[in-house]
Amino acid sequence: MASTAPPRIAFLLCAGCSSGAAMDAGSADSGVADTAPQDALPTVPATPPPPPSEPGRHAVTLLETRRVIPGDGLPAETTALVSNNNLDVVRHEGRVYLAWRTAPDHFASSRTVLYVVSSTDERSWRFEQRLEAATDLREPRFLALGSALYLYVSRLGRDPLRFEPQGVSVTERGPDGRWSALEPVGDPGLILWRSRAVGPVGYLTVYRGGEHIYLFDGMPLEVEFLTTRDGRRWDPVEPARRVVYRGGASETDFAFREDGSLVTVLRNEAGDDSGWGSLVCTATAAAPAQWRCRNDPRKFDSPWMFHHDGEVYLLARRNVTETGHYDLLRRDHDRLRQTLDNQLAYTNAPKRCALWRYDATRDTMVFILDLPSRGDTCFPSVLSTERPGEFVVYNYSSAIDGPDVAWNVGQQGPTFIYRHVLRFSPR
Repeated sequence: MASTAPPRIAFLLCAGCSSGAAMDAGSADSGVADTAPQDALPTVPATPPPPPSEPGRHAVTLLETRRVIPGDGLPAETTALVSNNNLDVVRHEGRVYLAWRTAPDHFASSRTVLYVVSSTDERSWRFEQRLEAATDLREPRFLALGSALYLYVSRLGRDPLRFEPQGVSVTERGPDGRWSALEPVGDPGLILWRSRAVGPVGYLTVYRGGEHIYLFDGMPLEVEFLTTRDGRRWDPVEPARRVVYRGGASETDFAFREDGSLVTVLRNEAGDDSGWGSLVCTATAAAPAQWRCRNDPRKFDSPWMFHHDGEVYLLARRNVTETGHYDLLRRDHDRLRQTLDNQLAYTNAPKRCALWRYDATRDTMVFILDLPSRGDTCFPSVLSTERPGEFVVYNYSSAIDGPDVAWNVGQQGPTFIYRHVLRFSPR
């Protein structure tokens, strides 16, 4: 489940928490009902400092942070519930489109709604559409190809204690501004993680077998790297290599470099012979679906990658522990026990949403900075701006001025969507 703790473990760990446990919004007019006072939440002990920052060609500065959802400027047709998390943004024909999931909490729910709004100034928003299906909807992903704008949505089940991928649906914005009804696309059971246009071509990463992640049955998942020119027909980037990784990986993002080569990051939560955590992979321009991968014990949940001025950057969740590892590197138990130990420790630790940089010399991701974030956080999406070296990051988080809590606690309280501005200045 993207950006989500394994449901069974999360609920077991929070067995002492009220199902309505909530986090103070940091504002008297939060737009979220039934929030608990800050001192009602179990905060974590003092957290270790972040890793040393290792900038490359750019010094990165946070210029601005403001809350968007709930907030002023939203259309009357939208209602933000307690949990506002999975999101995507895209710039298309002079407007910024924002899609986000809102629900009673972080976990699967038949009350989930996806809203789509658009804006010319990112302050006053116009209603576009409301999506609901009496089941859980997640992973909204825009794809702008020419004048066409597609929105993909992954369908899941209703049971908060299970992860039940059912497939992907698509809706398309027509020339008249109307959106088509959701309809299935791709194979049943797929989860689409990233859709991105590179010129006239759309690229997608999807994974199948996600229902096995939290069953801990050792069944492998498969990551596919696909391309499309019409938004609906998906073909492998290399016809002979539809599956680019088979093992424990799921959420996958990528960035093309100037020479056409690739850097990719795969969340390896389920684990495989390489270990647990993530995989950092590279591929050449001549063979873009032949990925050479190495394991990283950190887990880069919800990866969002982009290339800027000779550097590849990653936004992803950071585990706030002394090592930052997801893989506890314990090899004295069988794989099932190691997987459970990793999950339990991870859900009990606080989190941040962090910016990382790919260090080609060491073939690894190095830390740059944390965005203002805490609790349940990190499902970023990035927009370039008209100002060179300036990027807008939309992300969700528990209240950034609220208490610092473990991830599983934050998942049961309110979350909000924030807009951050980052400046990348040549060093």
